[in-house]
Amino acid sequence: MLVVKNIDVYYGKINAVRRASLHVSEGEIVALIGGNGAGKTTMLNTISGLIRAFGGSILYDGQDITKQPPDRIVQMGISHVPEGRLVFKPMSTEDNLLLGSFSRYSLGKRREIENDREQVYSIFPILKERRRQPAGTLSGGEQQMLAIGRALMAKPKLLLLDEPSMGLAPFIIKEIFRHILELRNRFGLTVLLVEQNARNALRIADSGYVLETGRVVLQGQAEDLLANRDVQRAYLGRDLDTEMDVQ
Repeated sequence: MLVVKNIDVYYGKINAVRRASLHVSEGEIVALIGGNGAGKTTMLNTISGLIRAFGGSILYDGQDITKQPPDRIVQMGISHVPEGRLVFKPMSTEDNLLLGSFSRYSLGKRREIENDREQVYSIFPILKERRRQPAGTLSGGEQQMLAIGRALMAKPKLLLLDEPSMGLAPFIIKEIFRHILELRNRFGLTVLLVEQNARNALRIADSGYVLETGRVVLQGQAEDLLANRDVQRAYLGRDLDTEMDVQ
């Protein structure tokens, strides 16, 4: 479904991503892990068109999207949930959700959009309870659910998730990861997941990639990466979430 091949990305003279490649097959959850500054967020921003790659190529469903603008990439079926959630805080929860379907309104699909909104509410019932509240009054976990729900309103086939567990309590992280599994298992979504919480990301993923200073230094099946001593030493240190069961 997604093939990223030898992309280079620069911020000024800084080579933030260096000839990095990855592959995401349809129906997979693929984890992209690494430390701060490794290039994980830059990778997602480049795939979604927010940053332009200096070299290399990005293919989605066989089409070259390397130079496509972000709105076109959304229309093609890729939705991006950014780091930090970035909800529109003064707006209601429901209006935030409807913004996610902006690319579809011109297609005259109002009834379908309403049905999709109700499906998001079925996945995240708390959002329906909070639908009239300003998004800024929601808890961190509720805002993360809203950010994911807003992305789902674009009817994606591929979901890019950037640090969905950031700043959340362990029991909320567990819930968010279960929702990610549900999106794949129940709705057939393909997911590229960027996470510093490497243990939990690999526990729900099919395969994974390790980024260091912009380079892919390791890749493989998620269970193999979990068992890899170098990965364990660098990224799987003991913490409050170590024994979390998200299956």
